[in-house]
Amino acid sequence: ALPQRSAFYLQKIEDGHLNNSLGSPVQADVYFPRLIVPFCGHIKGGMRPGKKILVMGIVDLNPESFGISLTCGESEDPPADVAIELKAVFTDRQFVRNSCVAGEWGEEQSSIPYFPFIPDQPFRVEILCEHPRFRIFVDGHQLFDFYHRIETLSAIDTIKINGDLQLTKLG
Repeated sequence: ALPQRSAFYLQKIEDGHLNNSLGSPVQADVYFPRLIVPFCGHIKGGMRPGKKILVMGIVDLNPESFGISLTCGESEDPPADVAIELKAVFTDRQFVRNSCVAGEWGEEQSSIPYFPFIPDQPFRVEILCEHPRFRIFVDGHQLFDFYHRIETLSAIDTIKINGDLQLTKLG
């Protein structure tokens, strides 16, 4: 026999939805794929000026680093072009970014006004695509710009996230 807790979850699935405090139906958690790290997801329609990618999560308790990449497809071999790779490195408190076009990594950029990530604390990273560049915001503050090295923005259709963090929301 199923333990009580499982029976409750089965009932949730059969009901199809739950009501939130405002009385409108919300889907039960069971319908959403878990945001497991390493994460790889598809950006519908690719990037374009005005489009924003939102990554929310919680930094691990003893982090070394984590990374967020926007790539042109998921291919590992040959490796997909990386339009932007953001890497938070806790040992030297750097938030570095780079791109990889046709197998060649470009010049790494690392200047930031401050290091925005704190172990065991939530964060919100927004990657805003503009015509000449990506604008990166952390917790609502613009941290830096990264000028496009890949011209065809619509080809940037995959997001990859890995490292010492838990994901709580993607948008």
